[in-house]
Amino acid sequence: MVGSLKNKKTYLAGHNGMVGSAIYKELVKSGYKNIVIKDFSELDLRNQSDVLKFFEAEKPEVVIIAAAKVGGILANNTYRAEFIYDNLMIESNLIHSSYLNKVEKLVFLGSSCIYPKLAPQPLKEEYLLTDTLEFTNEPYAIAKIAGIKLCENYYRQYGCDFISAMPTNLYGPNDNFNLQTSHVLPALIRKFHEAKIEQKESVTIWGTGKPLREFMFVEDLAHAIIFMMEKINAEDLYENKITHLNVGTGKDITISDLANLISDIVGYKGKIDYDTTKPDGTPRKLMDVTRLNSLGWKYKTELDEGIRLTYKWFVEKYH
Repeated sequence: MVGSLKNKKTYLAGHNGMVGSAIYKELVKSGYKNIVIKDFSELDLRNQSDVLKFFEAEKPEVVIIAAAKVGGILANNTYRAEFIYDNLMIESNLIHSSYLNKVEKLVFLGSSCIYPKLAPQPLKEEYLLTDTLEFTNEPYAIAKIAGIKLCENYYRQYGCDFISAMPTNLYGPNDNFNLQTSHVLPALIRKFHEAKIEQKESVTIWGTGKPLREFMFVEDLAHAIIFMMEKINAEDLYENKITHLNVGTGKDITISDLANLISDIVGYKGKIDYDTTKPDGTPRKLMDVTRLNSLGWKYKTELDEGIRLTYKWFVEKYH
């Protein structure tokens, strides 16, 4: 299968984002010759008719769904309707069009927020749908769970080789550094960098700093997606009652330790304050990556190295 996939027409949805751009780079590096991409201005993935026409015209044989509306706690909690509607439409249109046009392989990317807020740690794949979700990102999580179930049930009804990967928190080049809509790690990079430039005495961070989070360098995820695409079939998962595979490092860090690490890398010398009136979100989110590791894939980039690479990219891009 590995050799045959490299020559297939591969459609990468969401190539402009942090995840998509890393996957595109990895596809090229891995020898994929026929990659199809479309900007949002050319193809609105929320429009069923447009997506169907695109698939009928292009006839992709392999599809990777990295397209999604994403953001941090503030964005998820503010734009709740947009987060559920946009993501449901994007994944439904792409998965159904892939079925109609006989796509041979599809990989759908979700998020670790699909798991219940107070699920046991580390998070095993089988904990999906066992309890209540975290309220602040519930709409996004429900949309991603629907994507997993679409892939599973298009296999169960039609035999489609559609599988799902659930990455942990990601960061890296092309991340979103907008303080209103970004995730915690890029937001901290920007906050500490600006505080250093402006010589601010302190930086304030949301919450208590106590929650534990796992972070993976986006290029490691890209490598994992190609690995899953080439090595893992839908039958291998669903016939063993596995609906998706976790992708992560299996290591976590407190937000306060993360803040200290980033401030050191950035070179900020001031004080770090915590605004405990702001929400912490889920107390801990650590992925159990035993299954994917046992199949032969493991992450490569340690957190401090990945943050240094990301900060270097940020400085070159924005300053």
